[in-house]
Amino acid sequence: MLVDQPKKTWRLAFPIILGEVSQMMLGIIDSAMVGAVNYKQLAAAALVMSVINIPYVFGIGITISVSQMVSMAHGRRDGRLVSHYLYNGFWLCAFSAIAISFVIELSRNIVFHLDQDPEVARLALPYLQIMGWSVIPMILFLALKQFTDGLEFTKTAMILSLGALPLNAFLNWLFIYGNWGMPRLKLMGAGWSTLFTRIFIFLVLGLIILYHHTFRRYIVIRSRVWQLRWKTFKELLHIGIPSSFQISMEAGAFAVSGILIGTLGAVQQAAHQIALSCASLTFMVSMGLSQAGSIRTSNSFGRNERTLIRIIGKSTLYIALIYGTLCAIIFILFRNKLPLIFNSNGHVVPMAAYLLLFAALFQISDSTQAVSAGLLRGIKDVKVPTIFIAIAYWVVGIPVGCLLAFYFNMGAAGIWTGFIAGLTFSAGFLTFRFLKMSGIKRNRVNNLLDNFQQ
Repeated sequence: MLVDQPKKTWRLAFPIILGEVSQMMLGIIDSAMVGAVNYKQLAAAALVMSVINIPYVFGIGITISVSQMVSMAHGRRDGRLVSHYLYNGFWLCAFSAIAISFVIELSRNIVFHLDQDPEVARLALPYLQIMGWSVIPMILFLALKQFTDGLEFTKTAMILSLGALPLNAFLNWLFIYGNWGMPRLKLMGAGWSTLFTRIFIFLVLGLIILYHHTFRRYIVIRSRVWQLRWKTFKELLHIGIPSSFQISMEAGAFAVSGILIGTLGAVQQAAHQIALSCASLTFMVSMGLSQAGSIRTSNSFGRNERTLIRIIGKSTLYIALIYGTLCAIIFILFRNKLPLIFNSNGHVVPMAAYLLLFAALFQISDSTQAVSAGLLRGIKDVKVPTIFIAIAYWVVGIPVGCLLAFYFNMGAAGIWTGFIAGLTFSAGFLTFRFLKMSGIKRNRVNNLLDNFQQ
């Protein structure tokens, strides 16, 4: 059984990973094509991503609750409950997305109060507004994606995500550079391209779920089970809010670090964005593994299969360790080549290559902590891991980074050393937590399930 589990997890994870990487590639394509205009446009894009990532990933955390509850209901073979969670989960995510976009719009002038290069802040403002409103279709797409992923139909969203790449690149080519008679919008063009692409993939996935025979059994019963219920919202929020805080605290730490690095100058900020884009791309694979492990453990949790939960978890952690090691080697070997994908500035490229060495050092910790957090969500253990993650980033990572960067004058390298400290702390404690919780006696597993249902 142990030999088969990595294969099963990988089969589920691979389409999710491709989808996650595709979504990340949208941002990387934007950065690369905007960076070709000039490095201040790239720095402005980095500033916007730093500002927007905290509320955006909070919304992503809410969507995670959909796959968790759907996979648990699917494990019980309860189609009515699956459909009910789809409906309530979609509207919960819709309300969250609208609220997030309004918060971003109302706080847009924050870019002028972060001690950034004045020209970078000026370029960032209109781009921030467009990207803020694009959160709505993206969160709605992810809500539907989490539904299909929870049923282990992961290829549908993957194909759409892959298809979004050439569409976004083509729209960028039109709007950033002003080809085919279109206005040359530079950074703003990237924003409009992202908005149009996100609307497109959301609408297509929605139509597939409504009309494709694969999902028909969950749609035809909608008149009986599609009612908004506060109890269901509370069940979703029981998973969604801690999940949101978990990934928001991580994304927030990276976002705040980006803003802090921006105070050191546009060159360091652009180099940071390049290194972070590379590290974020590899992290999407870890997130795919995390989601696959989480869905499989949640499914087993619904059936109360304690032994299988532990086997799935340990095998997924092994995959994470191997993957993190490979990523570290790649970053070290190609650190001088990767930055050239984004920019050719003689000051930015060497700095980015240097930061990639630090990114290499935390690849194993980053992959392991992401997978461990996902496995814990699968067994509905979310409160204690949230505390661990808060300590890792905001008590260890950020303070250590600031101390090294500004007191010991290490600059951006000091901030990245803080990343290493925080991620290592998080990986160690979350892995230990999962191994402990998955090894508890069967009657305590029953208590966990009963408490969650209540």
